[in-house]
Amino acid sequence: MQFLTKLKEDPLLSKVLRSSGALFSANTISLGLSMVQSILAGRLLGASVFGLIAIFMSYASTVNGLLSFRMSELVVRYGGEYLEKDEKEKAAALIKAAALGEAAVSLLAFLFVAATATIASQYIAKTPNTEKLFIIYSLGLLANFNAETSTGVLQMLGKIKYQGIINLVQSVITAGMITFAYFTHGTLQLVLYAYLTGKVVLGLGIFFTALFQLTKKLGNGWWHMSLRGAFVATTQSANNEEIASGEVQERPRNDMNFREIFKFAISSNLSATAILAFRESDILWVGYFLTSEAAGYYKAAYGIISLFSVASNPFILTTYPEINKLVTQKAWPRLKNFLKKISSIAVAYNLALAAGFVIFGKWLLSLYGNQYVAAYPVLLALLVGYTFNYILFWNRPLLLSLSLPEFPIYVTLIVGLLKLAFSFPLIPRYGVVAAGALLSFYYIASVGAMVIRGLKEIRQNENRNHH
Repeated sequence: MQFLTKLKEDPLLSKVLRSSGALFSANTISLGLSMVQSILAGRLLGASVFGLIAIFMSYASTVNGLLSFRMSELVVRYGGEYLEKDEKEKAAALIKAAALGEAAVSLLAFLFVAATATIASQYIAKTPNTEKLFIIYSLGLLANFNAETSTGVLQMLGKIKYQGIINLVQSVITAGMITFAYFTHGTLQLVLYAYLTGKVVLGLGIFFTALFQLTKKLGNGWWHMSLRGAFVATTQSANNEEIASGEVQERPRNDMNFREIFKFAISSNLSATAILAFRESDILWVGYFLTSEAAGYYKAAYGIISLFSVASNPFILTTYPEINKLVTQKAWPRLKNFLKKISSIAVAYNLALAAGFVIFGKWLLSLYGNQYVAAYPVLLALLVGYTFNYILFWNRPLLLSLSLPEFPIYVTLIVGLLKLAFSFPLIPRYGVVAAGALLSFYYIASVGAMVIRGLKEIRQNENRNHH
């Protein structure tokens, strides 16, 4: 009780918990609906065709991720810093550049999926005449042309709760369409259209909401801000003040900001590429090494494990801006205390959830159909890594806030290459369980290394302040 009282008395943590709570409520309902639609789709289609749906969806998201620059992280990292310093012109220029860049990447991703659909159909889906289905689902990439930037804007402005509301709306629509397909004995195509519709609603909904909130904050003319002019104007203003005060100092060229931001964007892209190649694309690897039926089993286990994200994802979205603010303020003791408290909450929640999966895992899988109970060992294998990851969910946001975007790349690349190397001998021999175990290995090794590096950097900064 004393611990809970201390948590309530912490104003920063209370703010995060309120914001997370609003998002948590919407996400809980959304995920419940997602589970229902996934179960109905699994029962309607059977493991093999259900696996094909998973492959279509995973291929489009993986291609997009390989090209993505994680604009949400860029917007929070630098846009949040500019607003903290009341440099609205810089914030507007940054967001404009991020929005244009993400739109170009989304178009490129769609064209890539369209160009490689035949290859994916032959070697991953291993099912003839499925090229068009790869392309149809990838239309969602065009609707999500600014999803990352928009999410970053909502995080930065403390309005991330609206993402939960939009996610809830799309979940209702998708679940409704899949329920209709289930009771009318619908086809694979109808189920795929349902998922695509949800993707479109989510992407466009977040974009227009972020646009409205950003206009309220920066004014109607923010979109017309010159990408170059904002930085030059800020520098010129500072120089004029120095001249007027007689304190002319040599300052570094302001275009260093562009190089730093570009470096951050490239680092985020490489990190996202590595993460997708070694973690988020597991269903594609299962399809490649095994069969679409095995991919269906993996999809069912993965869907249940995704319940970890109900509380953790809102926490990630709301804590990153606060971590970034504490780093900007160089408030190292407060940062350490904040990380300790949010980790304590994560431990209690995730260990309780993990115990529930061990006890009720077979029953949950049976909801998809009796054949899916065979995925229980996969569920247990995934459980270890996911529990560890979501307890220490702040690992990467901390490094980004500390201006260490390259470190996650090195860690992800090294651990990911090991995971991929082990996949070739282990997955064909031991099946889909090996894929789950290797993903857990990836989480434990990569997250552990990033946590150690982040805490070490905090200690070093704290020691410099003391000296």
